[in-house]
Amino acid sequence: MVASVFALLFLRNLLSVVVLSGVYSFLMATVLVALDAVDVAMTEAAVGAGVSTVLLLGALYLCRTRDARPMRKPWLPLAVSLSTAALLIHGAMGLPEFADPRAPIHRHVVPRYMQNEIDVPNVVTAVLASYRGFDTLGETTVVFTAGAGLIALLRRRPRQEDKGGRHGQ
Repeated sequence: MVASVFALLFLRNLLSVVVLSGVYSFLMATVLVALDAVDVAMTEAAVGAGVSTVLLLGALYLCRTRDARPMRKPWLPLAVSLSTAALLIHGAMGLPEFADPRAPIHRHVVPRYMQNEIDVPNVVTAVLASYRGFDTLGETTVVFTAGAGLIALLRRRPRQEDKGGRHGQ
């Protein structure tokens, strides 16, 4: 995954960028399967690699295939990205170890889901069905809005010269 991210940084051919982004999404879906988050992995594979790649290929069909070189060096965005990465890494240092049974989520939240609030034996199904209903509705609204916006952007409009003949003749 790290190699694909570094390759994305240096590619100038947009078709290669779109294909490599799809590969990255499939790799991320594989990682999520290894972490036993199969539902999230399926969503990543379908939306991240499938739908996004198809939409980006459609957009690429309407645009140029080479990225323009930047006019100047992007030092400010690079500094903001690196400082954000440093803050995220610093914040992650305080998280409990992966799969630690003494982590706060396993002592407080999971027992409440499993004991008295929900009659579903699977904790993932319980959370998705009971607690994340509005969140899922919001995500669906965001995806629908993004799709409608993309259709509006990619819709072909006749050029001014096509309307009244060649150059208004």
